[in-house]
Amino acid sequence: MLESIVINNFAIIDHINIEFEQGMTALTGETGAGKSILLDAIQLVLGDRADSNSVKAGKEKADISVSFDLSDQQKASNWLSEFSLDDGVTDTNSGECLLRRVVQANGRSKAYINGSPVPLNHLKTLGEMLVDIHGQHEHQSLQKTGVQQQLLDASLTDKTLLDDVDMLYQKWNELKNAYQQAIDQSFSKQQRVDLLQMYTKELNEFDLKDGEIKTMQEEYSRLSHAGQIQDTTASLVAILYENDEQNIQSQLAQCVDSIDKLKDIDSSLSNTAENIRSAWIQIQEASADLRSYQEDIDLDPKRMDWLNQRLSQAQSLARKHQTTPEELVQLATSLQQELDQLLYSEADLEQLSIEMNNAFSLFTDKAQLLSAARHSTASLLSDQITQVMQTLGMDGGQFHIEVESYQDESKFTRKGIDKIEFMVSANPGQPVKPINKVASGGELSRISLAIQVILSESSKIPTLIFDEVDSGIGGGIAEIVGRKLREIGKFRQVFCVTHLPQVASQAHQHYLVNKTKTEHETRTDISLLSQQHRQEEIARMLGGMKITDQSRAHAQEMIEAVS
Repeated sequence: MLESIVINNFAIIDHINIEFEQGMTALTGETGAGKSILLDAIQLVLGDRADSNSVKAGKEKADISVSFDLSDQQKASNWLSEFSLDDGVTDTNSGECLLRRVVQANGRSKAYINGSPVPLNHLKTLGEMLVDIHGQHEHQSLQKTGVQQQLLDASLTDKTLLDDVDMLYQKWNELKNAYQQAIDQSFSKQQRVDLLQMYTKELNEFDLKDGEIKTMQEEYSRLSHAGQIQDTTASLVAILYENDEQNIQSQLAQCVDSIDKLKDIDSSLSNTAENIRSAWIQIQEASADLRSYQEDIDLDPKRMDWLNQRLSQAQSLARKHQTTPEELVQLATSLQQELDQLLYSEADLEQLSIEMNNAFSLFTDKAQLLSAARHSTASLLSDQITQVMQTLGMDGGQFHIEVESYQDESKFTRKGIDKIEFMVSANPGQPVKPINKVASGGELSRISLAIQVILSESSKIPTLIFDEVDSGIGGGIAEIVGRKLREIGKFRQVFCVTHLPQVASQAHQHYLVNKTKTEHETRTDISLLSQQHRQEEIARMLGGMKITDQSRAHAQEMIEAVS
């Protein structure tokens, strides 16, 4: 439960240090006194957005600390332990947990749990386990289908269903989007596949080998100069070998004989003799090579035509693909790889379809379990809220929560497959209709209050705050509301900001919010009322600014009737 709050320089509060008890606590004061400022401070320390207006004018910062007793709040204690924020909580004698928020004049803020700096979302997460706030304008949002679904889901026993459905929907939705994107691309992809198949077939039929272009170019050049080559090689062979007595080979042979004779006379000519002999041998080999080359020259015009045609075809293919003939082999390999990848993607598309359908089945199976849980909870809540409505001056009124499952999958959401609608009949004998079509403003306030009372009774959150939820009612109905809140206060801690004496008189503790103005500032104070001062405040609520003995007596009678 909420044990205490310390507020410094927040809004129009200088300093407040209040300790709270179990049970129902009423917060009252004149209109404009700032009764909701205390709740604003609590909401701020529970993670609400801060701005520079949170800081009292002229001050550097606002500082708010709230202490909770977690001795019987295992879920919150486990959460603190998980994030190593359980200092003090493990002490079974206290179980105290301190939440703090410091807001600078520039609007920046810092958050702390048990003295450790934490992200703001940590305050929100922990705060949702400790405090449940029901605002005075909730009856206005009650007409929204999204709010109606939230209220129903808040009462589900197994809330893991909501998380499971959310997770499975997102998985299915991701796969569905991926599949649709793949389908949208399939037409252009097929066009690319067709084009690649045509290109690869053409290149594969051409069957160009690596290095073949260079080889063909050399052969074509040789064949196109075959006559010149033959004439030149014939002349060279004649000079080197075939001319009688005049060929180089025979002359070198004579030189070898002559130098060998001289070498015998002077051994220093041995190297020279060896060089001449080597030249003679090389000329012999060159002559043999030229004769062989001469014999191999092919003047076949058909071969030359074939080479010309193949080289022209290679050049044409290269121009078509904006490359060079030498790069056609690599191009063929690249296009084949791209084609293989696209064809593999088609197989991926089929696999994606299977995964999408499996994800859809998992989602709908879990969503149907959620629907069944909602039907069961809706039936129970409908009966309970109907009973409370009838105690709030709506005799014969009926409340019904309708749960209808969509058949059109385009209407499925991360919340499931259901349409939730609150139906009501304010008068006996009238059929139930959507709440936004038949309920007046006053009736909406009472229906909203009935819902909040039932939901708060089933909630496990230890502290409940009702911020003027009793607006729009009065008289005997207000007294019933007060009794309901007091009953809840027997088991939970209840705070109620109210302007109704019938409600305030039911409280176990009563705080007065008072605003004072001076020439230089406006400030709000909050004080716990003694029995006498409480009588005066309820008398004021009964009779306005002029308090009479009669209003005091009536106030005392209301207080005594409770105790």
